Amino acid sequence: MKHSSVNRQPSVFKLPSEPACNLIQTMNDLSELEGHIKQLIDIEPRFAPIYQQLGVPSLRRNRGGFRELMRAMVGQQLSVAAASSIWSKLENAALITPDAIMKADDDTLRSHGLSRQKIRYIRSLVEHDIDFEALAHLPDEAVISELTAVTGIGKWTAQMYLLFSLGRADILAVDDLAIKVGAMEVLGLDERPTPKQLERLTQSWSPHRSAASLLLWAHYGWLKDQEAVPV
Repeated sequence: MKHSSVNRQPSVFKLPSEPACNLIQTMNDLSELEGHIKQLIDIEPRFAPIYQQLGVPSLRRNRGGFRELMRAMVGQQLSVAAASSIWSKLENAALITPDAIMKADDDTLRSHGLSRQKIRYIRSLVEHDIDFEALAHLPDEAVISELTAVTGIGKWTAQMYLLFSLGRADILAVDDLAIKVGAMEVLGLDERPTPKQLERLTQSWSPHRSAASLLLWAHYGWLKDQEAVPV
C-alpha cells in the first residue's frame, strides 16, 4: 500500500546561549585524541598498558546527518555483512534521503531488504526532520534527547552519533558490552559492572571519556583476537 504523505515535524530545540556553547568539548583528529589519552592516563594510570600496547586507536569519524542515522537503523540486530548488503541495495536505488523515503511505498522499501519495523523507524526519522546543523551546537544531553525522540533510536545510538559524527570528547556508552568488559579488565573488577556502577566508577575520567571508550573498544578487539574475552 502506498505510504501517505507525512507532515515532517521540525526540531524543537533552539540554539543554546553562548555560555552553553562554550561547554561543548570536541575531539576532531588523532592529535587531539592522543592529548585526551595522555590526560586520561594522568587520571587513571591503568590505561597506560593498553595505550603502550595498541597505540592511538582509530577515531572513525563520519559526516553524520540523516544518512548516518538511517544506516544505523538499517544495521540494527544484523550482521555487518547483512547490513552492508541491504544498505548497498538502498544506496543503488537512491533510497537513502528523506525525500526518497517519503515518496517510496512500503512494498518498495521491503523489496530492498527493510523489515516492517525498520521502515517504521526510518519513517519516524523522516517525520522528525532533525536540524542536523543545529545539533552541533547543542550540549550532549540535549542531542540525546533530540535523537531518542525518534522511534528506533536509543541512547546507545545517540551516543555513537555524538562520538563519531559530532566528535564529542566525553562520551562513554555504559550499556555497551565491549565497554563493560574493557572497564572490568582495566579496573580489576571480578565481574562486569552494571551501567549504574560503570557510570559511577568512570566519573573521574571526565572530560576524556570518549578517549576511554576508544581505548576500551580497541582492547576488547585485542581480547577477541586472542580469544581471551572474560566470561
